[in-house]
Amino acid sequence: MDKVILGKTGIEVNKNGFGALPIQRITKKDAVYLLQKAFYNGINYFDTARGYSDSEEKIGAAFEYTRDKIIISTKTQAQTAEGFWKDLEESLSKMKTDYIDIYQFHNPAFCPKPGDESGLYDAALEAKRQGKIRHIGITNHRISVAREAIESGLYETLQFPFSYLAAAADLEIVEQCKEAGMGFIAMKGLAGGLIHNSAAAYAYMAQPQFAHTAPIWGIQRESELDEFLSYQTCPPQFEGELLAEIEADKKQLSGDFCRGCGYCMPCPAGIEINNCARMSLMLRRAPQDGWLSEEWQDKMKKIEGCLHCGQCMKKCPYGLNTPELLVKNYEDYKTFL
Repeated sequence: MDKVILGKTGIEVNKNGFGALPIQRITKKDAVYLLQKAFYNGINYFDTARGYSDSEEKIGAAFEYTRDKIIISTKTQAQTAEGFWKDLEESLSKMKTDYIDIYQFHNPAFCPKPGDESGLYDAALEAKRQGKIRHIGITNHRISVAREAIESGLYETLQFPFSYLAAAADLEIVEQCKEAGMGFIAMKGLAGGLIHNSAAAYAYMAQPQFAHTAPIWGIQRESELDEFLSYQTCPPQFEGELLAEIEADKKQLSGDFCRGCGYCMPCPAGIEINNCARMSLMLRRAPQDGWLSEEWQDKMKKIEGCLHCGQCMKKCPYGLNTPELLVKNYEDYKTFL
């Protein structure tokens, strides 16, 4: 089983991290079963967030008696020190623990630093002094913030979107983390659902140049967990058909496209931007019937009511012209009806 050292933290995790965002969509009983099955099959790293509704509560239920055998990272979206402490205490309570291994600032629009007006980093330092958190990390979708976090030397880990669809700038971030001795946690290894072959995604991450990269896979179903567990005993190879599939995906998905991260939401016009702005790709990469239902036709029709307020563009971490993408996807969508 491949292991990854998260930079200067010294924390060792296996190459299969469990991304616990999706378990908020299933029952507590099913979530506990999945989490414990993952643990008993060698997965020791679980990533969640205060913003993932009851995900933390389900982790607490699963690992109350095995806490010392796992690594937990969670996140706060707080904008102030007061909010930071509220989120931290809530996370500790929900997960039935007195410490968090890696506590991360959740996709902030800026890089928190000591002495800034937010007070966030100073609060994190105090929480670390108190033993409530052991390492300070940051997650982001913005190249500029990620780069600033690395260069600051203030953070022990960076969680950033990374898959075989990564652009050159994304690859630079991965390498900069390695050079800085900073743990690199790869989220969205399946590119928000655009990559369908998990074996191809795993094989790409398993290349020697990414030995310092710890991917976390969003898992909701037992079949998904079983796929990733199977790669621990029979690793897919970065060659042959898998390599050809990766190259084909890169050609099809190059350039500007919506990753479905959802940071543009909510939309004042009620448009489900994070899916509607990438509908053309989903139609070609997933069974069509579901996307062509009356429900989805109604959702796509809402694009006609776009207010052109610009809020989505301001919030998009990838700098996309979202209204333009929506129009293009809607026009393409109508050709399938």
